[in-house]
Amino acid sequence: QVQLVESGGGSVQAGGSLRLSCVGSENWFSITTMGWHRQAPGKERELVAIVTSGDITEYADSVKGRFTVSRGAARNTVFLHMNNLQPEDTAVYYCYGWSTGFGQHWGQGTQVTVST
Repeated sequence: QVQLVESGGGSVQAGGSLRLSCVGSENWFSITTMGWHRQAPGKERELVAIVTSGDITEYADSVKGRFTVSRGAARNTVFLHMNNLQPEDTAVYYCYGWSTGFGQHWGQGTQVTVST
């Protein structure tokens, strides 16, 4: 059994910044792809940003130029640096991990709230 644990959510005013962190369990030492999705109230979960084990990244158009996803030196970690946050970024953010051995897993989610 593997798990992902997020931290770093919170409340911020528009234009502010936050950093989200996610750590995979110690027994999950070969995570191919990690990243972040989000779900706003009344909306479907959507991809925010992902990064592969080779550090190839992909971003939603809505966050390009504002958010940066990266893997840590410990390859079971992933970060999301969010700058110039806007009210439409308000959502629950979920860490995502996938590998051939353990398949797809999600974290428990962390709330990000951006006020005007």
